[in-house]
Amino acid sequence: MIKCIPLILLSMVALTACGEKAQTLGTKNDATSYSGATNSFVASGWTAGDKNSWEQHLRARAQYGQNDNTRAP
Repeated sequence: MIKCIPLILLSMVALTACGEKAQTLGTKNDATSYSGATNSFVASGWTAGDKNSWEQHLRARAQYGQNDNTRAP
């Protein structure tokens, strides 16, 4: 029985290391992306909470701002 104690303690330490806590950093990310911003850094013409407006701005940004096929050579 005495020989088993170090083995039991070692296995307890090893299993304790497997447990992982949530890494949230204190912020809650359960809001939708189009629900609004807490500062004034938003695109002009976009209405906070309007999903349709959010999708239109993303579509326009993807097409005209980030699409290399539509840029001039």
